[in-house]
Amino acid sequence: MNSTYSPIETTKTKALVISALFIALTLIATMINIKLPIMGNGGLIHLGNVPLFIAALIYGKKTGAIAGAFGMCFSDLISPWAAWAPFTFVIVGAMGFLAGLISEKVPGKRELVYTLAVAVALIIKIVGYYFAEVILYGNWIQPFGSIPGNVMQVVIAGIIVVPLAGRLKKRAGQI
Repeated sequence: MNSTYSPIETTKTKALVISALFIALTLIATMINIKLPIMGNGGLIHLGNVPLFIAALIYGKKTGAIAGAFGMCFSDLISPWAAWAPFTFVIVGAMGFLAGLISEKVPGKRELVYTLAVAVALIIKIVGYYFAEVILYGNWIQPFGSIPGNVMQVVIAGIIVVPLAGRLKKRAGQI
């Protein structure tokens, strides 16, 4: 048996565990939801974007994409919204990836960078789910009813995550 310590293996194991943790947190936070009683599909309100943004802003684009794509996709698959799963995988994966990329690459005051990352994710969510609804329902007007729920989800998550992200990132570096 080789007992040599390998920091590369530890790093890979740590990344795998963190990704799995955020997939689970995103899944659970997405499963607890409220359907909005407004026009068309109405949209859902849930806190699944909170762990998604924490994963992206603290651990980067790869972890953000994995947590969002798999966490919310699994939620769709085990709920009545299974038809949404492929769209969710792509849309929310892109949200996590770009939020993480902005967090990693854009210089400046961290709170402003994190706010920009959340704003870009919001645009992806609105545009992505609008076209997903057009495809699923064959209607160009009905998807407008889901926009308020999508905006509310991301804005609430941003209000929760942006002020905490800097402190959480410092703590994550201590692990």
